[in-house]
Amino acid sequence: MDGNKRNVVWLLSAVVVTTALGMALLRLVEGRARPAPIIIEPPPASPTAGPTATVQPLRVYITGAVLRPDVYSLPPGSIVRDLVSLAGDFTDAAAVEAVNLALPLADGMHVHVPAQEEVLAEPPVISGPAPPANSLTGDAALPGALVNINTASIAELETLPGIGPALAQKIVDHRAEHGPFATIEAILDVSGIGPAKFEAIRDWITVQ
Repeated sequence: MDGNKRNVVWLLSAVVVTTALGMALLRLVEGRARPAPIIIEPPPASPTAGPTATVQPLRVYITGAVLRPDVYSLPPGSIVRDLVSLAGDFTDAAAVEAVNLALPLADGMHVHVPAQEEVLAEPPVISGPAPPANSLTGDAALPGALVNINTASIAELETLPGIGPALAQKIVDHRAEHGPFATIEAILDVSGIGPAKFEAIRDWITVQ
């Protein structure tokens, strides 16, 4: 009888242990088979782009010795060389060396391309000229030998600095038409004699 009870106790214990192990094993299997949870995160907010500044073209006026003077629109950062190209390039009369082709342009700028005659220097004023050669003898005129513009012949007038046959003839014609010159400055009334020419001959002429 005691042996039967002992067997029943062991059997019940085995059943309890087996049941516990089965439940533990089932939980373990269920834990491994269960998929990991999926976490959905919203994307980060994109920064709002500010308004894009509109790039304004440069409006530049070009005049002078170019083929097509006008107002032109150029992109920022342009230089004078770009403007000249838009204007058809230089004319044959342009003083190219007087233009800074690398100069940056600015809106509203006026670029003038000068012609050669615009940049030529004025003839220098000659003071105290060397004694002019005598056209008749080939000798240098003696210092103090002044030419009387009221009585001098064409040949004598040609001894003056810068006075050629044509201009000497004009002096004689003017004198014949208007009478003697009252002062040496009156010779400025002769066509072809300007201030620079007068300064070159003033120390070599007289009216007495």
